[in-house]
Amino acid sequence: MKPIALTKYFTLIVMTVLFASCRADQEEIPVNKLKYKQIKMKDLFGVNAFEWDFLQDPHNPNDGSKIYEPKLDLMKSFSGLRHYMDWEKLEDSEGLYSFNPTTRGGWNYDAVYARCKLEGIMVVACLKNTPDWLFNTYPAGQRDADNIPIKYGAKRDDPKSYIAQAKAIYQFAARYGANKNIDTSILILNHKPRWSGDQVNQVKVGLNLVKYVECANEPDKWWKGKKSEQTGREYAANLSAFYDGDKGKLGKGVGVKTADPTMQVVMGGIAKPDVKFVREMIEWCKENRGYKPDGSVDLCFDVINFHMYSNDNTKWFAKFISGKRGVAPETNNNMGQIADSFVQLAAELGKNMQVWTTETGYDLKEESIQGVKPIGEKTVLLTQADWILRTSLMYARHGLNRVFFYEAYDSDAPGADSKNPFGTSGLLGDGRRRPAADYLLQVTKLMGEYIYDNTIHQDPLVDVYKFRDKSMYVLVVPDEKDRREDYVLDLHKAKKARIHYLKPGADEMTYKDFGTDDGKLTVNVTETPVFVEAL
Repeated sequence: MKPIALTKYFTLIVMTVLFASCRADQEEIPVNKLKYKQIKMKDLFGVNAFEWDFLQDPHNPNDGSKIYEPKLDLMKSFSGLRHYMDWEKLEDSEGLYSFNPTTRGGWNYDAVYARCKLEGIMVVACLKNTPDWLFNTYPAGQRDADNIPIKYGAKRDDPKSYIAQAKAIYQFAARYGANKNIDTSILILNHKPRWSGDQVNQVKVGLNLVKYVECANEPDKWWKGKKSEQTGREYAANLSAFYDGDKGKLGKGVGVKTADPTMQVVMGGIAKPDVKFVREMIEWCKENRGYKPDGSVDLCFDVINFHMYSNDNTKWFAKFISGKRGVAPETNNNMGQIADSFVQLAAELGKNMQVWTTETGYDLKEESIQGVKPIGEKTVLLTQADWILRTSLMYARHGLNRVFFYEAYDSDAPGADSKNPFGTSGLLGDGRRRPAADYLLQVTKLMGEYIYDNTIHQDPLVDVYKFRDKSMYVLVVPDEKDRREDYVLDLHKAKKARIHYLKPGADEMTYKDFGTDDGKLTVNVTETPVFVEAL
C-alpha cells in the first residue's frame, strides 16, 4: 500500500471511530415515545381547593356570593382547580338541587366557575361524599359521609343503585356544560329562599363553564372498611350510572353524557395506585357495556386517575406508620414505575385517553408521614417548594397529562395540630403564596406553554421543553442531600445563554446572562431547578 493511500486509510478509520462514538452518545438519549401527548408545563400545576377559597371574605364571612379578589389573586398561581364539591351542597334535600346560592352554605358556584374560566383556570369538579339524607338509610353506627353512594342494602355492583348520584350530576352537567338544548322541565331547583329577600336559584343551562367532572374522591377507601371501599367492578357500575345513566337505561335526567356529551368524566382518583383496579373496571365494561362500533370497549370514563404521595413508608397501603416521612420524588422509584403502568394502560385504550393524578404533595410537619425536611440551608418551606415543582417535572417525563397538588390551604387551622398527616400541606397561607406556589407561578410565566420534549441526561437531570422554535433546558440534581453538580450544556453554537433562577416571595424569576464557549455552558446544578435558554 502506498503511503498516501495508507494515510487516507487511517484517516478513514479514525473518522469512522469518531462518528461511531458520537452516534453512540446520541443513542444513549432515549426516544420520547410519549411526545404525541404534547404535555404543557402549566398543565402540571393544578391544585385542590374548596369554594370558600374563592368566595369567603374574612371581613364578611356570611357572604358567599361574591368573589373575594385577594384570594382569587393567589389562586391564579395555579392552572387548574380540582374543586372538592360536597354532594350535599348540590342536593340538600333529596331531589332538590341548588347552585347559586347553595342551600347549604349559600355559596355561588356560578361565580367561581365563571371567574376560573375568565382567568384561564381549568376546572374539574369532584363530586364527593354521600349526603346525610342518603347515609342516614344506614344503621346507627354505620352512618358516614364516606359511605358508598347507595341506599343501605342496595346491590353494590348494580348501576341502578347509584341513580341518585347520577341524577345529581346530570343537574350539574346541564347547568355548567356546553349543551344548551336541555329539557328544563327535568331541572329541579330549590327555589325556597333561606330568609326574607334572599336570592333564589334560577334555571340556567349550557353555561359552558366546566369541561371535566370527577366521580368521587378515592372510591377505594380501604382504611374506612367495606361500607366505604369499592372494588374496581363495583366502582365501574357506579361510574356507568354517573357517565351516561348506564347507557340510557336509567331514564331521563341521569348521567353526565345525557346532559352534555362533550363533558369529560374523570374516574375518581384511587388511593391505592394499582393499575389492577382500572383493569377490573375495564373488564366490567366489556361484560356489561360491550363494545363500540369501532371495536373498542364502551368505557364509562374518559380520564384515568390515581393518587400517590411520595414517602418512604414501604407499608403505605397497609397502615400509617409513625416516624416515616416524605421523600424527594425522583428518589422514590415507585412513583415513576406506577405512573408508567397507568400510562401504558391508557396507551392500550387509545392515544386520546389521558392520565391524571388529582392528589399529590407534601406536608410541612417533619413528623408527618408525608413531611418534608430542611436540607442544607433550606427551610421546610423551601424543600416543599423544590419537591412540589420536581414532582411536576418528574410526571412530565412519565407522560401524565395533568397534576393537582394537595392543597390550596392547610386543612388545619393556624396553630392547630389535628395529627392529620396532611394537615399542613397548603401551598398558600397567611394571605400570601408559600414558596411552592411562587415557584409554580414563576415557571408558568416563563414557560407555561412549553411542551416536554425529552430528557437528555439523568444525573443531573436535564429536560428539554420546546415552544415553537424555542428550547428551554431544565436542570436539577435528583437528590435530597444538598448535592451540587457541574454540567456542561451544549447550546449548539449559541454565543450567549440566560439562566433563570427561582426566587421565593417573588412573582417572577431572576436571571443572569452568560457567554458560552463555542456553544458550551457550564451550569452549576443544585436540587432547586434552574432554567436555561440560548440567546
